Amino acid sequence: MKRLIYSLLTLLMVGIVLVACNKLDSDVAPQDGGTDVEKSKTGVLDTPTLSCEGSTQTSISIRVTAGRSGAPAGFSLQWMLKEDWEANGDSWNGDKKPCEGSFSGNANISNYNLLAGQSVTIRVGDILLDNGASIGGPDGCDGILECGTEYVFRVFAHATSTQNRSAFSGPTYCSTLSCDPRGNECTYTQGFWKNNGPVPTGQGNSYLWPQSVKDNGLMLGSVSYTPDQLLAILNQQVAGNGLVNLAHQLIAAKLNIAKFTDPNATPDVIVSAIRDADDAIGSLIVPPVGTGFISPGSVSRLVDLLADFNEGGVGMPGHCTTR
Repeated sequence: MKRLIYSLLTLLMVGIVLVACNKLDSDVAPQDGGTDVEKSKTGVLDTPTLSCEGSTQTSISIRVTAGRSGAPAGFSLQWMLKEDWEANGDSWNGDKKPCEGSFSGNANISNYNLLAGQSVTIRVGDILLDNGASIGGPDGCDGILECGTEYVFRVFAHATSTQNRSAFSGPTYCSTLSCDPRGNECTYTQGFWKNNGPVPTGQGNSYLWPQSVKDNGLMLGSVSYTPDQLLAILNQQVAGNGLVNLAHQLIAAKLNIAKFTDPNATPDVIVSAIRDADDAIGSLIVPPVGTGFISPGSVSRLVDLLADFNEGGVGMPGHCTTR
């Protein structure tokens, strides 16, 4: 009898151990194809929202606002022509592929580690490739947008060490300004002037800077620069330096004005912005020619205003659609 009782107790203990082991396995095993790391995360980040903040003939400024969870690791923004999106059957997956900009919140001096409800504006068509920003997708994703054209956008927040990435937002539609070139009194972007500078880059490009600049260069602040030095500045990454960012747009604005045949074609607000930009730069020497530095926030208004002019968004004459 005692032997029977001992046997039953032994079987009972074995059963308890097996149940415990099975329970442990079910707690740690990945579900739905997930990894152990994913299972350890506590939840899913809230999806950011998008809004159209403004546009020029060649760019769209789109505002990304984090949800209640924030977007501490940054976000990814996708966009494509609305007509391509519709050709895919109102889908992001199809023959037509979207462009994608990744904006990491983990990069050094990043502007993209958003708190709850915090916003940042991305100028698509002239994306500032500062710390944490990169662009991928089909050819042309890093170039200007088409004038008078509607685009569709969506966004998601990047995963963190404790939370999974958010879902994609729904589609947001924004348009560039209509095409309205005004002969020679039209403007080109800083990217155009960079590609058509002393060392042309890209198929069909050539050295198109105004002759006066080819001969004499330009002043930025109180310092004179040769065409080769100006091109080196245009090729310099911003990397968190507001001086470089401001110089890019100031060079483009001065090149645009130098090619105007009408001395009154420049809007008064841009004349003032150029004067203020030169004052802000002063005797600082712009990298890579020198090592000058300005905090980005102190010149952001001037950068945006000059960029709007160069992209056809401030008054007349508008952006050039042809050479």
